[in-house]
Amino acid sequence: MSKLLNLIQDGRFHSGQDLGQALGISRSAVWKQLQALEADLGVAVHKVRGRGYRLAVPLSLLRQEEIETALLTLGWDFELHQALDSTNAQGLRAVAEGIARPRLIVAERQSAGRGRRGRPWVSPYGSNLYYSLVLPIQGGIKRFEGLSLVAGMAVAHCLRLQGVKDAMLKWPNDVLVRGQKVAGILLELVGDPSDHCHVVLGIGINANMKAADGIDQQWTSVYLETDTLIDRTALAIALSKALSSYIQKLGLSGFTALQEEWETLHAWQGREVSLVSASQVTHGRVLGINEQGALRLDIDGREQAFSGGELSLRLRDDT
Repeated sequence: MSKLLNLIQDGRFHSGQDLGQALGISRSAVWKQLQALEADLGVAVHKVRGRGYRLAVPLSLLRQEEIETALLTLGWDFELHQALDSTNAQGLRAVAEGIARPRLIVAERQSAGRGRRGRPWVSPYGSNLYYSLVLPIQGGIKRFEGLSLVAGMAVAHCLRLQGVKDAMLKWPNDVLVRGQKVAGILLELVGDPSDHCHVVLGIGINANMKAADGIDQQWTSVYLETDTLIDRTALAIALSKALSSYIQKLGLSGFTALQEEWETLHAWQGREVSLVSASQVTHGRVLGINEQGALRLDIDGREQAFSGGELSLRLRDDT
C-alpha cells in the first residue's frame, strides 16, 4: 500500500488503469488497495467516474532514505514506521533492548499518541510529525538539566524557519502561536538519573492538519499558519539538526548559556498566571526561569521557583 500512497499523495486524480500499470496489478486490485487504505489508515479517497481516484487531502509522506542520509552526519540511528502505538513507546522498547547511540523514531500515524499528564495526542496518518529521539546519557542527567526546555527552543526555531513567525514557548513543554498549541514535548527517563540512563524525548508538531476531533484545547498547524502543504521530511531533518545543535550547547555549557534566549521566546513572560498542581493552585506573575529551568513567579511580592512534571500553567484571564 505504501507504493500506492506514494503515487497518489499529491491529491490529484489518477486513473485506475494508470495506477494498475505503475504497480503491476489489475484495476480491481487497485480498488481493493484503496479500500484497505481507508479502512486501515483512515485515509479518505475520492472516486469520480471518468477521472479516477484522489486523496481527499494531499499528503507529504516521510522519505526514509533522505532522512537517513541527513542523520549520518549527526551520528543517529533511524526508524520509520507506518503505524505505531506511539513513537515514545517504541523508544522505551528500544531502551529495553539496549542501544548505545542516539536513535530517532518517527511514524506516519500513532494509535495511542500521548501528551503530558496522560492526555491523548491526535495523530492522523501522514498529517503531522510524530517524533521521538532516544538519547543514551553517561554520567547522569544533571548536565542536561533543562532538556525539555531546550527541545522547545529547537522546535520554535525550526517552525520560524518554516514561516511560522509567531511560534513562541509556554513553560514547560508547549509551543504556541498566538495562544494556540502547535507542538508539544514529552520527556521520559529510564535508568539511574545519577549515572547511566536514557531519555526518550518525544515531540509532536501539527504540520499539515486542517481539522481534527478530540482535541480539548485551542490548536493550530503549520499549514493553517502558512496556507502551504509542509514537506514533513524537510521538517524532520530541520528539527533534527536544530535539536542536535541545542543539545550540544546544553551538554557543553549548561542551561545557563541558553536561559536568556529561552526567556525571549516565552509567550507569557510578565503575564499573570495560575500554576495548577494536583493539590493546589498558585497565582503569580511570570518573572522568567532560573538556571535549572524552573519557573520563577512573583507571588505577592516574593519570588518563588517551581518545577515538576505534573504542573500546568494557565493565564489568569484564560477561561
